[in-house]
Amino acid sequence: MNSTSSRGKRAALQPRRAVGRQRVAELLAAASDLMAEHGYEATTMAEIASKAGAKIGSLYRFFPNKEAVGEVLLQQHMAIVHDEYEALEKRAADLSPEELADILIDLLAVLYPRVKSLPALMEAHTDRTEIRDRSRQQALAGISAALRVCASGLDEQTAGDIAAVVLNNMKVMLGMTLKDAPTTPGAPDELRHMNRLYLSARLGPRQ
Repeated sequence: MNSTSSRGKRAALQPRRAVGRQRVAELLAAASDLMAEHGYEATTMAEIASKAGAKIGSLYRFFPNKEAVGEVLLQQHMAIVHDEYEALEKRAADLSPEELADILIDLLAVLYPRVKSLPALMEAHTDRTEIRDRSRQQALAGISAALRVCASGLDEQTAGDIAAVVLNNMKVMLGMTLKDAPTTPGAPDELRHMNRLYLSARLGPRQ
């Protein structure tokens, strides 16, 4: 995913009117659906406009090329994930380890409909390794922060180690939800139970 194309380097237009913002939201939602289903490279501007019920000229009015669509989507997705972890950190003081475990184990699956094209965007980005690392560190930092709020005596290193285990559990749950990982009807509940027991044992009773 590059920031240039034959149409030049014009940045995406940020509309000021509500009707324009609504149209941009519809175009981005259509792009996200298509990229999640078919991949970034296979998605065309014409398909995005058609799915959004818009004229191709309307799409190009706001976005000079597909790269601009992808960059805006990537920024939005990363912001959504950041805000979710920030909100969880603020709530964590009022959560028991079991309650926090239940929220975390389903967090990626809950977020997925809002950031469904994130894997495709990362794969297509020219700095894909840096983007993946940043996303992983963002998740680990968010989980670790929530753990330390929930269990105030937890040191930073231990919180980071626990966060890595929990993040892997979260990824497995997402895989089960999307049917990308081996699963059975009762397996997600077993994973929730395992994650609950793990955090309960590691964080101890709420202080």
